[in-house]
Amino acid sequence: MNVGVAASIAFWIMAIIAVVSALAVIVTRDIFRAALFLILAFLTVAGLFITLSADFVAAVQVLVYGGAISILLIFAVLLTRDVQKGNPSNRMLKPAVFLGALFAATLIVVITNSTWKLSGDSPPQGTTAAIGDALVNSYVLPFEIASVLLLAAMIGAIVVARGRDE
Repeated sequence: MNVGVAASIAFWIMAIIAVVSALAVIVTRDIFRAALFLILAFLTVAGLFITLSADFVAAVQVLVYGGAISILLIFAVLLTRDVQKGNPSNRMLKPAVFLGALFAATLIVVITNSTWKLSGDSPPQGTTAAIGDALVNSYVLPFEIASVLLLAAMIGAIVVARGRDE
């Protein structure tokens, strides 16, 4: 079997697993299992990056999302009271379904009406050094601001989840 054909097959298998696990995050009533499906979606997206020859982005996906963010989500779920009850029904279900359908329709219109051109160029080699240099030199301030913002959001989520009585 050709390497390109095998990579295409692997890409589509991982894409299907990523979409199914993302849908399982939405549909699953148990919040802990939803977090586990989210971890599976993160890891399959890393596999998609590998098939697209983006090795550095795949490694960062596994380390940051598959590792750090997933652990923070699991801790946040475990710190939440009444986690055994699952997600309560929400009064915002109908607007959410409407907006989701509107977004899906817009996405379908954009995808079908766009002209998709394939590049004949091979992917650039050595993307790791260029991305690392940009993160350390050019984008160090936005990178650090994003990390502090994520930390503040997680602390706020824990405070809200714990409530005032504890």
